[in-house]
Amino acid sequence: MTKEIEVIGLGAGDIEQLPLGVYRKLLATDKQIYARTANHPVVQSLINEGISLQSFDYVYQDEISFAVLYENIVKELLEKMTSEDIIYVVPGHPMLAEKTVQLLLEIKDVTVTINGGQSYLDDMFTALQIDPIDGFQFLDATSFSREDINYRQHVIFCQVYDSLIAADLKITLLEDLPHNYEITVVEAVGTASEQLINIPLEDLDRTVAVSNLTSVYIPPVQDKQLLYHQFVALRDVIRELRGPDGCPWDKQQTHESLRKYAIEEVYELIDAIDRKDDDAIIEELGDVLLQVMLHSQIGEDNGYFSIDDVIRSIVTKMIHRHPHVFAEDSKHKSWDDLKKEERNDKKRESLLDSVVIHGPALHVAEQLQHTVAKVRFDWDNVLDVWDKLQEEFDEFYDAVEQNSTDKIEEEFGDILFVLANIARFYHMNPELILRKANMKFKRRFNALERLAKERGIILEKTKLKKLNKLWNEVKQKE
Repeated sequence: MTKEIEVIGLGAGDIEQLPLGVYRKLLATDKQIYARTANHPVVQSLINEGISLQSFDYVYQDEISFAVLYENIVKELLEKMTSEDIIYVVPGHPMLAEKTVQLLLEIKDVTVTINGGQSYLDDMFTALQIDPIDGFQFLDATSFSREDINYRQHVIFCQVYDSLIAADLKITLLEDLPHNYEITVVEAVGTASEQLINIPLEDLDRTVAVSNLTSVYIPPVQDKQLLYHQFVALRDVIRELRGPDGCPWDKQQTHESLRKYAIEEVYELIDAIDRKDDDAIIEELGDVLLQVMLHSQIGEDNGYFSIDDVIRSIVTKMIHRHPHVFAEDSKHKSWDDLKKEERNDKKRESLLDSVVIHGPALHVAEQLQHTVAKVRFDWDNVLDVWDKLQEEFDEFYDAVEQNSTDKIEEEFGDILFVLANIARFYHMNPELILRKANMKFKRRFNALERLAKERGIILEKTKLKKLNKLWNEVKQKE
């Protein structure tokens, strides 16, 4: 059986703003009137006019989230609909920031009729003297995320009910705005008690009393530097650099010309990570991101792809490769099976076609061996690999005795290849390990140079035996 409920908006201000037809309906109805809250000027005026109604203010006393609170109000409304004809009144307009109305509209066997209700936004725009056509956001202070906010537009937060909500709102805004950024607290807009108070952001939960009629206005950010931390700022900068009036160097770059910089920036990032230098990691991550943005802008300028396609690609890939996290009904699949699904249209002649051969040689060697191991083309245990290493050493010595340059290089390459395989068996990255060894050697030799200088030793004129003694001395001090 379909249930029916009439929802009436009471407007944003005083009873004088209530349409005459709505007032007469409430005065003459024999239906029971329920109000989401009695804590509103219009409701109090209706009560003073002798109109009987019941509010759900007692629900607000429970220590629950707003989401659950609204669901509980709707549950009670549904129960009351089964035994009586009712009218449900809400502040403002029923379709503006009224979650209970939205929940009612989602119920299939409930017919909802919407009447009356002037939106308080009209009074808000008038009070603040802003035009929403310039860009406007209306957010619920009780349920929003930082990513929702567009500081380039007028932003109004409604439902700043109490100091706790005000404090949470302030903390979120301080992630992006300075503590002294001027905001406006709007109280009881559209009523005789309307008040606008301009304060620095840091005082939002300190110097102003808030109520269920409080809203907070964030004016558009004019100083672009305040938003330099946002992705849109980076995108704008790269577009301008490659735009008609941009930088000549940036404008002439291509995917091919930027290749070497991508490699350099990644190595500099690895170096910063190895040094555990957080400031350097931030800077180098920025340089890596710059390469991504430049390549994406080149793609956009050429009409082939943009950063949106890059982001969509990686988001889609990550969701697909993690069904245990994102899929509601996930079946266990291996990482490799999921990767095969992604490239179902990309036919490869060889298993090793998946390995990018143009990279650091030790890394490529490890990847080649890791890939063929998936089809069991692998040693049974690491002891067999050690035996293979000895075999390659013997073949290298034979090549040296034969004084064959080509053969010597070939056999030495085989030694490195087997060493990379040994590293794989011990779950080590040979490329990073060699980097650490290089850094250790550089650090020790720098210390050797300092020690020699302190003792007046000239390296170029010192015999190896004495240099080795200095070297051992340095090692012992570590």
